[in-house]
Amino acid sequence: MAEKTDELRCFQVTPLATNCYAYVSAGECLVVDPGGSGAEVAARLGDARVTLVAATHGHGDHVGGVAALVRATGAPFAIHAADAALAARAGQMSEVGRAYDEDAPAPDRTLAEGDVLRVGTATFTVMETPGHTPGGVVLVGGGTAAGVAFVGDTLFPGSHGRTDLAGGDEAAIMRSLARMAAEIVPETTLLCGHGPATTMARELATNPFLQ
Repeated sequence: MAEKTDELRCFQVTPLATNCYAYVSAGECLVVDPGGSGAEVAARLGDARVTLVAATHGHGDHVGGVAALVRATGAPFAIHAADAALAARAGQMSEVGRAYDEDAPAPDRTLAEGDVLRVGTATFTVMETPGHTPGGVVLVGGGTAAGVAFVGDTLFPGSHGRTDLAGGDEAAIMRSLARMAAEIVPETTLLCGHGPATTMARELATNPFLQ
């Protein structure tokens, strides 16, 4: 069996300390949720070819750096269609009084349930998880990325993403969390949009919203 050489990098961006992730496999790189400092992120990935920029949802703190990153790398941008319009307002003042680097560009592709994103020898399957926003998604790793999932702001350790902003839906996020609990294997490391990572096993045992 070939030794796994994939690498996960994390950059904290925006005043909200958003986690921007880069998954590098076989010289290719998937960047997830570049909420700011897109040009700086690109510079720090100079040894890897960015082949896709993906967003777990459309809030400005997750997409404000997309435009600069795309300009620097030429990579396509992908987001769920239901959040594309929200992402296009990232540089404008939000309902909570914050603006981020720039509006995100129109997506080159839209993400939908069951889509498979490929980077090197890794794959990420799109799971639609509305609730925090209408177009929220989780990217579940496969291939050499088996055992990790990018969960955005759908789930946090012991909690879940807020649902009191426009487009938020508490009932929908509870359904999304129940689906994650049923379909993501317990050993999976969950890479959250803010704060530390967790595991599905830990959340099944301790997160009151998954009980």
